[in-house]
Amino acid sequence: MTPMPSASRPTHSPTGSLTGSPTRSPAWLVVALACAGQFLVVLDVSVVNVALPSMRAELDMSVSGLQWVVNAYAIAFAGFMLLGGRAGDLYGRKRMFLVGLALFTLASLAGGLAQDDWQLLLARAAQGLGAAVLAPSTLTIVTSAVPEGAARARAIATWTAVGAGGGAAGGLVGGVLVDLLSWRWVLLINVPVGAVVLAGALALLPESRVGDRRRLDLPGALLVTAGLATVAYGISRTEAEGWTAAAALGPLAAGLASIALFLVVEARTAAPLMPLGLLRRRSVSSANVAMLLCGSAMFSMWYFMTLYAQNVLGYTPLEAGLALMPSSLAIVLGSKLAPRLMRVLGARTVAALGAVTATAGFGWQSTMTADGAYVTAIMLPGVLMMLGAGLSATPLASLATAGAAPGEAGLVSGLVNTSRTMGGSLGLAVLSTLAAGRTAGRHTPEALTAGYALAFRTGAVVLALALVLMLVWLPRRAKQPGPANVPGQDGPGADLMPPTLARAEERP
Repeated sequence: MTPMPSASRPTHSPTGSLTGSPTRSPAWLVVALACAGQFLVVLDVSVVNVALPSMRAELDMSVSGLQWVVNAYAIAFAGFMLLGGRAGDLYGRKRMFLVGLALFTLASLAGGLAQDDWQLLLARAAQGLGAAVLAPSTLTIVTSAVPEGAARARAIATWTAVGAGGGAAGGLVGGVLVDLLSWRWVLLINVPVGAVVLAGALALLPESRVGDRRRLDLPGALLVTAGLATVAYGISRTEAEGWTAAAALGPLAAGLASIALFLVVEARTAAPLMPLGLLRRRSVSSANVAMLLCGSAMFSMWYFMTLYAQNVLGYTPLEAGLALMPSSLAIVLGSKLAPRLMRVLGARTVAALGAVTATAGFGWQSTMTADGAYVTAIMLPGVLMMLGAGLSATPLASLATAGAAPGEAGLVSGLVNTSRTMGGSLGLAVLSTLAAGRTAGRHTPEALTAGYALAFRTGAVVLALALVLMLVWLPRRAKQPGPANVPGQDGPGADLMPPTLARAEERP
């Protein structure tokens, strides 16, 4: 493999453009540090899943409250991701990398030491905020450090593979830590790793930014995050109170009002977090709605599969992590296949193929029983679900970013990631509420299985709706963007999923 050249340390002209001067940091080391940050962010999305039963037992958490261990992280991550990316563009990618990683590491320490459920949930939200500041800078640091061409393509492919590997390794890493130590170490392990990466980044990462410093859309980020969290809380309250109770209707109304106010702010502010004009484009709006629907079902898969494996089938945390490894590898395989299939079949067809595959997996999983065999109750349906997720993510992101102007590509790809994560947060709230309602407070294997099966059955219906939307609304093919349109190079977003790999493989 041809070695990567040394990174350059950018300086700024009065107009905010970048120039470079030599620095001692080799490009491979810069890429390695950025990838380490990305690995931590993606790992923490999945690593806690196998620890959920242990967390609930020690902290005496309710079934409905358990979803917030996942959702507190996801909602903060989704709500502040675009703001974090924009802050990196304007105030320096290295600076935001350091701020985000420091917050993420301290929040991990607080979560690992939590003595009450509210302390754990607050720490998870702070982790999500740190991840939202950190993650968008990782890809832009990579693309700034490596010259355009084959070397950059390899660097982007490495970044994407590390992210996919973090998601795939989460279940296994979490299982090992919970079995050998305790659930606390799925969070505490971030502290020494984060400290090492922080020290290396402080000493070796070059600084870069694009554009003059100006006001960030903090009100927009706060409104959309608060709205999403409040709606999710209102949905979770319906299980105990009912859909017509004030305890549920109040948060739902407040959350929807906050989201409506967010749209008003975005329409009026000079530098909006989410320019609403982008949504007038068919490719952007249709792909984001499809990603939101797909995310609402697929994001919940790991949550329910882990609970089913441990609470019903009696797996240990390590056994549950190992049981889900084929599913984790399937999403990597789907992500690798998607760009190749897109050249032959077109983006819309591949996205639809992914939705069909995932729907079949969800339907199969909904037939689970309290004494299911591993191959037919976990492995095969799990592989179908995650293979479909991998196949659909890349073409949807490609369609969303098709034809984006150089200054919009990062923003649009950031919107795709935000849509997927927001959809996942709301989907988890809805599906968890449905599952808890079906069990009716009973915790027998049969009752729990019935609740989990209902969640997967509902997910299959949502994916079927997404499939219809794809066939009717999505453009047939994505235009091939030029080099300036690589997601994450410009603007406040960065792909956290395999779309970047598709770009890397399509480049000469």
